[in-house]
Amino acid sequence: MTLLVALLSLTAACGGAESDMSATQADDGPTKRVALWGAEGGFVTATMNVLRPPRAVLYSDGLVIVDASKQLKLTDAETGETVASMETYLTGQPPTAEPKPGAPMVTDVPTTVLGVRGKDGKMLEVRAPALDQVADFYPKELSEAKKLMDGLATRAAAAGTDYVATRVRMVAEGAASAEGKPAPWPAGVPEPSGMVDPIWQKDIEGAAVSAIIKAVPAGQEHGRSLFKTSSGALFVLSWRYLLPDE
Repeated sequence: MTLLVALLSLTAACGGAESDMSATQADDGPTKRVALWGAEGGFVTATMNVLRPPRAVLYSDGLVIVDASKQLKLTDAETGETVASMETYLTGQPPTAEPKPGAPMVTDVPTTVLGVRGKDGKMLEVRAPALDQVADFYPKELSEAKKLMDGLATRAAAAGTDYVATRVRMVAEGAASAEGKPAPWPAGVPEPSGMVDPIWQKDIEGAAVSAIIKAVPAGQEHGRSLFKTSSGALFVLSWRYLLPDE
C-alpha cells in the first residue's frame, strides 16, 4: 500500500510538471513587433493607403521585413541592440512630435511613424509629420531612430531574400472610366461585393492567393491589372503579402 501511494504521488507530480510546462509555452505566444519604421497619410491613392506596409519592421525573433517584400534575419544580439537603441531614441518623445518654431510649412507628405516595444511590453509609437523635409527642426533622436531602421531596410534590400506569405491583402479599386482592354476576373479570386467607395478590400488565403498572384504578378504595374467582374464592373486589382502579425 505504501508503495502504491508513492507511485500515485509520483505520477501526479509528473503530470503537474507537464501541465506547468505546457502553460509556459502557451504564454510565450507568437513573435511580436519590437521595432518599426513606417509612414501614414500623405498625397497617395486610396489603394496605396490601404496596402502600404511598414517600411521596416523588426520582430522579437530577429526577423526583419521590409515593404512586405524582403526579409532578413538578425542575431539575438543585433535584435537586442536595435531595440535598446530605439527605446533610447523614442523614450520621452510625445505621441505626435512637432517641429520647432520656424520650420517651413510642408503639406501632402507622409507622416513618419517610429515605434519600439518597451520593457513593459507595450508598443511606444511616435509620429513626426514631414520628418524627411524638416528633420533639422525635430529632436535629433527621431532622425537617428529612422536612420537605424533605414539601415536595416538597406541591408535587407542588398542581402535579404524575398518575403512571401500564405495570406494576402487584396484591394479592388473602381475603374469605371479606365482605358484599355480589361481581362476577365481571375477565377478563384473573390469578386467585390457590397459598398465600393472607392475601394474594396479583403484578406484571403488558400487557393485564392495562388490565383491572385498568377493574375497580378508581384511588381506588376497597376495599369496592367484591369479586370472585369462577371457583372461587367471594372476594377484595378492590387495586393500584397500580409505580415506575420496581421
